[in-house]
Amino acid sequence: MDLNLLTGLDALLEHRSVQGAAAQLHLTQPAVSRILARLRASTGDEILVRNGRHMVPTARALELRDEVRDLVTRAGAVLTPARDLDLTTLSRVFTVRLHDSFLAALGPPLVRAVADTAPGVVLRLVGEDQGESRELSRGAVDVTVGCVPASESASIVTRTLGTDPMVLIVAEGHPADVAQPTAEQLAGALFVDVSRDEGTTGPIDRLLAERGLSRRVVATVPTVAAAIAIAATGVAVTVLPQRLRDPMPARLRSRPLPFPLTTPPATVSWHRRHAGDPAHTWLRDLTTNLVADILGPAKPPTE
Repeated sequence: MDLNLLTGLDALLEHRSVQGAAAQLHLTQPAVSRILARLRASTGDEILVRNGRHMVPTARALELRDEVRDLVTRAGAVLTPARDLDLTTLSRVFTVRLHDSFLAALGPPLVRAVADTAPGVVLRLVGEDQGESRELSRGAVDVTVGCVPASESASIVTRTLGTDPMVLIVAEGHPADVAQPTAEQLAGALFVDVSRDEGTTGPIDRLLAERGLSRRVVATVPTVAAAIAIAATGVAVTVLPQRLRDPMPARLRSRPLPFPLTTPPATVSWHRRHAGDPAHTWLRDLTTNLVADILGPAKPPTE
């Protein structure tokens, strides 16, 4: 078997076009068309089929995508001479996908650490996208940071770190702006929730229901920053992580909840193909250590 077909298949599945694959492989389009023909003959599958002006992968091609990418990456690692990592000369772009609550908390120290130690490295920080859950397998993302494992696949490695206490974020002068808000005061406030789901209920509703209470959610927003901006107007309160959140305006206060509530455990995930990559090891260790530092011993909410 011609193992070069694997690199051709990987490029075709990545770009879903002969033209894009040819550019990546530095080959002519006729040469890549011949590779596609040989792949079809070898697999007994069309691999890519035309859909209007575009080409789409077959079901069989989608099944092969992750395995092919893994094989090509591992083969490249085998044929690449091992070398010591020199951060001062490292030139690379890393893509880190972060849960919204981590962007403001982790972004600044991560960028500063990279800028100070690896001047040739560029970080591409991207937010979560519910429509794409295979970024690590496809190689589109190097590391993900969130509150749930990135994938149940055996190819994904996940480090589980600590949790963050949830606190009430309330504008100064709001009726719930007291040292120890009660469940009744929470039930009497309007809430803005951070959620990308259609529902408006969560753990706080269950905890209030256990006390015979309920709350009114006046709005849901997709980002922590938006929830903070609305809470700053005083029209609503919100519940956010104590440390994993955007900076707050001076007129906002964080107050303890009348019941214990924490975030799910923070996680850092990556694909096993990077296990022997010194540069990737440096990045994921740096990311993991910074998240652990952020989730150090909790401090009392501000008075």
